[in-house]
Amino acid sequence: MTGERRKFRREGEERRRDALISAALDLISEGGPGSATVRAIADRAGVTPGLIRHYFQSKEELTREAYRALMQRMNSDNATVLDQAPADPRARLADYVAAALRPPVLDPRRMGLWAGFIHQVRRDADMAAVHAETYLGYRDTLQGLIAALPAPNDPTRHRAMAIACNGVIDGLWLEGCALPSAFAPGELEQIALQAVGAITGHDLLPYLSPTDGAPLPESAP
Repeated sequence: MTGERRKFRREGEERRRDALISAALDLISEGGPGSATVRAIADRAGVTPGLIRHYFQSKEELTREAYRALMQRMNSDNATVLDQAPADPRARLADYVAAALRPPVLDPRRMGLWAGFIHQVRRDADMAAVHAETYLGYRDTLQGLIAALPAPNDPTRHRAMAIACNGVIDGLWLEGCALPSAFAPGELEQIALQAVGAITGHDLLPYLSPTDGAPLPESAP
């Protein structure tokens, strides 16, 4: 029974902590980082400011954890496609790249949140560490998918390819989120696969899975 109570308490605390992070993200999405004050976060989450200090030593720590949560969710949403991807390594890479340029990863709200956080990376070493952690997590997955392609094993070359492919995907993601109406359905995915295919030396377009052409969501978690 003692173990069950501790587990219940731990899960309850994790939910409250996640609720505070979600409240911070909502406020930053609506009004930028300056709008996410301790009092505003507490009001949005329906708790007292003192409870926030129970979970986070400072507003800066809460901000960093909100940024980490945002990036981890995007990486997780992107990687979900691999659960159902075919065994062919070219198809797996194609699915992963395309998923980065489709909802829910491609989302104007998430781009706005990212932009609200990214300027802090240059002036806050702890924020830079979160950025490095999440960037490398995505890039390492990409490098692993590239390394699985039929080709000689060359980790140095695979790393360089992953960096280049990540740059292409990031650029298209930013444009697709900022100006979604400027692109035809599926256009960004096709451009990305052409570019990644050129970088890796594999034709990936034949492995592009169809999309339902659903419009971009108003928001995402």
